Amino acid sequence: MAVASTTTPAFRTVSSGFRFSNLAGTVYKQGNVLFTPDGNSVISPVGNRVSVFDLVNNKSRTLSFENRKNIARIALSPDATVLISVDEDGRAVLVNFKRSTVLHHFNFKKPVRDIKFSPDGKFIAATHGSQIQVWQTPSHLAREFAPFVLHRTYTGHYDDVLSITWSSDSRFFLTTSKDMTAKLYTLYPVEGYRPKTFSGHRDAVLAAYFSQDHKTIYTVSRDGAIFTWSKKQDDEPSDDESDDDERMTAVAPEASTSNGPDNTIATTRWGVEARHYFMQAGAKVVSTTWHAPSNLVIVGFSSGVFGLWEMPTFNNVHTLSVSQEKITSVTVNPSGEWLAFGASKLGQLLVWEWQSESYVLKQQGHYFDMNALSYSSDGQQVATGGDDGKVKLWNAASGFCFVTFDDHSSAISAVEFAKQGQVVFSASLDGTVRAFDLIRYRNFRTFTTPQPVQFNSLAVDPSGEIVCAGGSGDGFEIYMWSTQTGKLIDVLAGHEAPVSALAFSPLGDRLVSASWDKTIRVWDTFGRSSAVEPFQLKADALALAFRPDGKEVAVATLDGQISFWNVVDGTQRTLLEGRKDISGGRKADDRVTAANNSSTKAFTSLSYTADGSCVLAGGSSKHVCLYDARDGVLLRRFTISQNLSLDGTQETLDSRKLTEAGPRELIDDRGDASDLDERLDRSLPGARGGDMSKRRYRPEARTKCVRFSPTGRSWAAASTEGLLIYSLDDSLTFDPFELDVDITPSSILDTLRDERHYLKAFVMALKLNERPLLQTVYEAVPPSAIALLARQLPAPYLPATLRLLAAQLAKSPHVEFHLVWLSALFAAHGKTLRQNQGEFAAVLRGVQRGLQDVQESVVRLSEDNSFALDFLIDQQKRKEAAERDEGRAAMALGEEQAASAAPAEIRL
Repeated sequence: MAVASTTTPAFRTVSSGFRFSNLAGTVYKQGNVLFTPDGNSVISPVGNRVSVFDLVNNKSRTLSFENRKNIARIALSPDATVLISVDEDGRAVLVNFKRSTVLHHFNFKKPVRDIKFSPDGKFIAATHGSQIQVWQTPSHLAREFAPFVLHRTYTGHYDDVLSITWSSDSRFFLTTSKDMTAKLYTLYPVEGYRPKTFSGHRDAVLAAYFSQDHKTIYTVSRDGAIFTWSKKQDDEPSDDESDDDERMTAVAPEASTSNGPDNTIATTRWGVEARHYFMQAGAKVVSTTWHAPSNLVIVGFSSGVFGLWEMPTFNNVHTLSVSQEKITSVTVNPSGEWLAFGASKLGQLLVWEWQSESYVLKQQGHYFDMNALSYSSDGQQVATGGDDGKVKLWNAASGFCFVTFDDHSSAISAVEFAKQGQVVFSASLDGTVRAFDLIRYRNFRTFTTPQPVQFNSLAVDPSGEIVCAGGSGDGFEIYMWSTQTGKLIDVLAGHEAPVSALAFSPLGDRLVSASWDKTIRVWDTFGRSSAVEPFQLKADALALAFRPDGKEVAVATLDGQISFWNVVDGTQRTLLEGRKDISGGRKADDRVTAANNSSTKAFTSLSYTADGSCVLAGGSSKHVCLYDARDGVLLRRFTISQNLSLDGTQETLDSRKLTEAGPRELIDDRGDASDLDERLDRSLPGARGGDMSKRRYRPEARTKCVRFSPTGRSWAAASTEGLLIYSLDDSLTFDPFELDVDITPSSILDTLRDERHYLKAFVMALKLNERPLLQTVYEAVPPSAIALLARQLPAPYLPATLRLLAAQLAKSPHVEFHLVWLSALFAAHGKTLRQNQGEFAAVLRGVQRGLQDVQESVVRLSEDNSFALDFLIDQQKRKEAAERDEGRAAMALGEEQAASAAPAEIRL
């Protein structure tokens, strides 16, 4: 008890400090994708969040802010400092992109079809119905009371504006509209100038672009036509240009004094030079983009085909089918090498290098809900299973999916990693349990039952030799198979209702099952007797979890309670009431308030922390609760999503959205869509799932599975939004005795070189946290002073020091120097590391990984050297043997010549 009292409070101080870290499992929902100005990263809207995919370093991160609803458009400033995201209702969030901090909130009061920063970054142009509003860009350095200042509102279109394109000098911009026209506007008023109208298309104009020299304009319409507009050579106005050209006689003073291409834009008499058609049978143009330096127009069609055409010759450079559904967004990086595509219906994000015809990035989330997840034993991989019948493996560090198994023919209900070996198991409603080899990436075992059973629970013993599954069949049995042979070795009968959860004890000697028959049963795995005593519950059991020491099990029931049972003597230790904690928002079709709704007041997934002190619980709600397992105290309640596009996120309904036909959210307005494919409803009446058609028009915010990482530093939740990962804040803890010191790079270097105070310089460098400076101080410490520095190093700086060592082991060749540091730190702080294993687990795994890399490189180098030495020795031996052979041959030849030259009488 003394150990528990000393370690548990230390864990409590950090266990509730989890923060949102990343969103995996979903890469694209809707809206437009963007490249950063350096062309190395792709920015993608994921629901009401924004994810950034680093294509060079193979990493992804999700910005911490949230919009009110699903994001419709995003725009990034040319210097990559400010990001603006606009949701479906026109509410915008202005964010400091580098720091991921919200600067301002703003409401455009209408849905925004397109929003663009001017190339100089001073203005933001946004569509506002049939109008265009140009706003001055707010400062990203300071917060202001009214940051958005309207520069001007532009009118002239008769229907919704679809796109905006700026000229390179930021003085003109093109707009396109559903009224089948495009217009050319000036940023500042010009005397006698009226917006130029480009007409002649027979469908909505999706985009218009300037050529590199601004002497040509291209317009692309939805029906697959692209028009080339250039300066008219004759004095007669063309049939396609408006009479407003007669008034374009004056030029802005700013334009007349500069040497840019804008001198001729306002005075040019534009006319159609050529009309071209993409000729894609039965396909509409959905998305398009333009790369001016190479004169390439990239077009995405509703059939999943994209093409590249070189203008103005309209030469088809490339055509390829990259998706099964329409390409809703396409963009090109500044160098013109990589193309990024987004397909909203499939949740696909593709980055294609068109010159080498290879994928730079190819990611796709689960088509339906994500039902289950499991961490690998090292915490580096996460396996997920969804309603689409696919098992996906994600890298926990990078957030990318690296393999997908689609062997199941129905929804996945549970996934589990084997504690030993590279194997992942999955249970499905198709009546099979499958084992996947993570080395060869194949399904090497398929476990079946004599009678058809729909499995919804799965357990794997710690050795990986036995796998158990339970579900809803005729007898509600639990089936047990051998992993090695794939044969059914036992059937456990006794439950009278579907088996909702299974769990093996950490030692593998007990199997606990939970059922809807209001009981849990403990089965002896090795020496089971015929009679098994059930533990009676007050309601249907929905989820269970074993404590890591194997002595206690937590069970969640339908009445919202979590009970803790001692599996040794069968006694209930405590009961935790969580109905009020889990109760979430109100759904649109609810007839009662969220406080009185019992449908969401139950936990469906439980997970213990690594030391067994806390329990994480999630369910059909927008909340995930973290409890103290010993005292039953709610430590923290996490809100997985604030997205109002999901059902169940609002606490109260808005009476302004109630109509005579019911809540406005429940009214299906797909018939008002302009696209025929969006109006068609191919789903069966009353169906909510089962095949690849869209079933739920309004998804619900809920958590189907929660799991703690084996390191204890993070946890993941399989939710409606995707795979949410929360981790502890790794910010440094500062000692108060040095807060008055002016910590600058110069003062650190002075402390290091002049005063030779290595500990003080090292701590100051850790506080400043600049990698080059920290490495300089680290390498300047003499080996003789390392042991003294390690003994005097304060404990709060130990994790940062270990992370620095792990990074140095991976990239620095001073192996002996790093080992001296590690040996001194372990000798001085070994007791602290042992008492706080959960807190230091992540950094110690990083150090272990770095040491393994060093060991492997040394072994590889030694083997290479031994092979080289063996080769050299063998070559030397061959050379010596050849020299001996040559000497013998020469000696024999000399003797023969001497014998032939001797006198005849001597030979006789």
